[in-house]
Amino acid sequence: MVKICCIGAGYVGGPTMAVIALKCPEIQVAVVDIAAPRINAWNSEHLPIYEPGLDEVVKECRGRNLFFSTDVEKHVAESDIVFVSVNTPTKTQGLGAGKAADLTYWESAARMIADVSKSDKIVVEKSTVPVKTAEAIERILTHNRKGINFTILSNPEFLAEGTAIKDLFNPDRVLIGGRETPEGQKAIHALRDVYAHWVPVERILCTNLWSAELSKLAANAFLAQRISSVNAISALCEATGADVTQVSHAIGTDSRIGPKFLNASVGFGGSCFQKDILNLVYICECNGLPEVANYWKQVIKVNDYQKTRFVNRVVSSMFNTVSGKKIAILGFAFKKDTGDTRETPAIDVCKGLLGDKAKLSVFDPQVTEDQIIRDLSMKKFDWDHPAHLQPLSPSNNKQVTVVWDAYEAIKDAHGICILTEWDEFKKLDYKKVYDSMQKPAFVFDGRNVVDANKLREIGFIVYSVGKPLDSWLKDMPAVA
Repeated sequence: MVKICCIGAGYVGGPTMAVIALKCPEIQVAVVDIAAPRINAWNSEHLPIYEPGLDEVVKECRGRNLFFSTDVEKHVAESDIVFVSVNTPTKTQGLGAGKAADLTYWESAARMIADVSKSDKIVVEKSTVPVKTAEAIERILTHNRKGINFTILSNPEFLAEGTAIKDLFNPDRVLIGGRETPEGQKAIHALRDVYAHWVPVERILCTNLWSAELSKLAANAFLAQRISSVNAISALCEATGADVTQVSHAIGTDSRIGPKFLNASVGFGGSCFQKDILNLVYICECNGLPEVANYWKQVIKVNDYQKTRFVNRVVSSMFNTVSGKKIAILGFAFKKDTGDTRETPAIDVCKGLLGDKAKLSVFDPQVTEDQIIRDLSMKKFDWDHPAHLQPLSPSNNKQVTVVWDAYEAIKDAHGICILTEWDEFKKLDYKKVYDSMQKPAFVFDGRNVVDANKLREIGFIVYSVGKPLDSWLKDMPAVA
């Protein structure tokens, strides 16, 4: 029986291995992690991450050919293929701080694999890593191999949270990069055979190592670029009276462009986009390409600008102050159908409003109070480091309350900020909402989920990103 082990039981490792176990019943799959609470959650009725469809897949395979364990060394030693899906956070100090990826956890994993292995192994990069990481990992394994052969492959993930299981069942492509040597090609074929259990072979793309590593960074940079592009246009739409939804539709019908990732919003978030672009910038700078680095930096700058612009619009619309005013925050996750808050625009929007002394009442159907308070107390990039390096106890912020009902969050609020596109926010009884709020009642829709005209008929003053401005707002400056 082929044995697969995945080091790292997070958003990538857990779902990916669960689907491999489901689709390949003759393969034994173990997901290992040193974090006991996380492994305990994977073995419980309440999984550590929320992802539609994940529950059913895990419960069908768990205990049969899918196992979650803290016994990392045992499962690594017994495996034929080791996936490494550990964090590659942005460095917060030292060379490349604020841009370069921190490969501490990857290096530790590689040394551990070399120490415990007693048989030849294929080691697969599943984390997003800088180009040429495989070369560094090869050197560590080669110098510690004790007669054992290790072959390195790059197999980056292209999952979208909220649709990860669907993406795994029916991927656009599976990318496998390896050395152009007999051993490298043999390893590529071995991994391709795993995916070929359910993915058509023509969708399994095989490249060299460096192309696979760079393709992941490039794909995320291109997707983020599209969002920043349409968000830049949304500012112009507001200034001219154009409607960004209509503009996006007109652009998206061009077959050369296509409609995806053209929804204007308060900004992009998630664990990958900003981190991967910063990594790309650092690699460009290190390779003497400052013009290319500056090009990609602009994608981040526009994203930061969009969040700042949103906060300034809220404050300027409400008589240029939100001090002491209750603002209801609807949605804290970076997108719907996930509880993930990594780099969510809500963090910067909330911090901006708190800086003007607003009182925030936050509701998100999938994000816990502890997570929200922790996110608002953390420094940038700390979220991607181990829990013991994060703030031990989130500071008690009296300006923030977290509630488990949207109507409770809104009651007596001066304004509402919609920051995640959860479907339930479209279905709220906005007449009931209006009646429960202070007047004038403001709605700032950062995801364009509400019908602005209907809300105006009720009595709301409405701001929707990239849409023609409410008459109330036209004379209000968007940027302080």
